[in-house]
Amino acid sequence: MEFLKNPLYCIALGFGLGCVLLFLSWWNHFKTKREFRRYKMMLSDKLELETRQMQSLTKERDGVQKENENLRVQVAKLNDRSDNKIARDLEVYARAEKQMKINAPGFAGAWEMAKESAHHQLTEEENGASLPQRLFRKLVGGGNNPQALTAEASKNGVGQETVNSA
Repeated sequence: MEFLKNPLYCIALGFGLGCVLLFLSWWNHFKTKREFRRYKMMLSDKLELETRQMQSLTKERDGVQKENENLRVQVAKLNDRSDNKIARDLEVYARAEKQMKINAPGFAGAWEMAKESAHHQLTEEENGASLPQRLFRKLVGGGNNPQALTAEASKNGVGQETVNSA
């Protein structure tokens, strides 16, 4: 312990201890700096991936919108065909008849209002306002199928003549 009494030894020991602590602090500083650089790279990679994903989703959304518009145009073209107009008129008459049975049987003014209301409903459906109802009716078999209309009319107590005269 005599070397601690000598000031040169204490200065050398302090200098050596300071150098060791300086080396450790530099080591930790560079290690932290390296880790920070790695985090920045990971963040930039993540942002780049998210940007690519957003671009692909935007492209997909635009494609789906174009496809939707094309399908809407095709539906409008198919609705303009003469055989579809007949089926559409049958659907209008079937709906009007159903509404007349509920509202006022045997009244001509109410019949015209019911027919106009059914026409308005079909127009809204063709414009996309009630797509699930239209799809369900087509899947179940209503609308275009004369046998389905006949079966529906017989359930309601109406004879075959009513369906054929419409």
